[in-house]
Amino acid sequence: MARSPADDQRQAEARAAARETVGEALAESAFYAARGVRPPAQVIPAAKVGTVVMRLVAATRRELLTFDDLSLCLNRGISERMVTNAADWMRLAVARIPVVRQITTPRGLACDSGIDTIQWRSGSQARLIEKIPFRLTVFDRAAAVLALDQHAMFNGMLLVRDPIVVAALTRLHRDAWNGGDNPAVRDAGGPPAHLVPILACMHDGLPDHAAAARLGLSLRTYSRRVSELLALLGTTSRFQAAILAHRRGWL
Repeated sequence: MARSPADDQRQAEARAAARETVGEALAESAFYAARGVRPPAQVIPAAKVGTVVMRLVAATRRELLTFDDLSLCLNRGISERMVTNAADWMRLAVARIPVVRQITTPRGLACDSGIDTIQWRSGSQARLIEKIPFRLTVFDRAAAVLALDQHAMFNGMLLVRDPIVVAALTRLHRDAWNGGDNPAVRDAGGPPAHLVPILACMHDGLPDHAAAARLGLSLRTYSRRVSELLALLGTTSRFQAAILAHRRGWL
């Protein structure tokens, strides 16, 4: 079902509230860390991110939680080697850690096809939300890393061990998890009935005006349904939508 502007607004407000909550928790943590009461957060430069993440994954025994979205890395100068390393870390985590819960977006899941940083088919659990509030990994509810920007952990991250901040991050992840969609459910069955002829027209390569005429729809309605189908498949590319639809057995 297509989202309404009101839905988008509510989700934007929830993301803003989550970022504000984290910002306030980090500011409070810094205040007490300066007085020696809580452990200080540590900025990890880009050159050391891989080493630190591997060390944290290797030390994790019970649970790993993530907010991640590979689509945010696209066209941002993130090398293929870095993305491959991230997939390797997640394979290691899934093999060793009993509970791995990953939250991504439909577009992020589509972009991840064939890379597998989201290991939901190979042992992790996953949920889909429309947009992640920030990039995050929580290790055994004892440590967490936050990306210094929205694009990738590889550009640098903040390592947090303050238990109060880590608990706040864990709660935010839990709330998003409880409100997210299971990707296996999205994969089940086919598209909604009103989008089946849209998919067929796209598969036949018809221009929008010809497809709209074939289906007896206005050009505006046809374009809106194409956008709905792309959103359902988690992509903005019609070419990629065809590939994803084939993989799901919709074509």
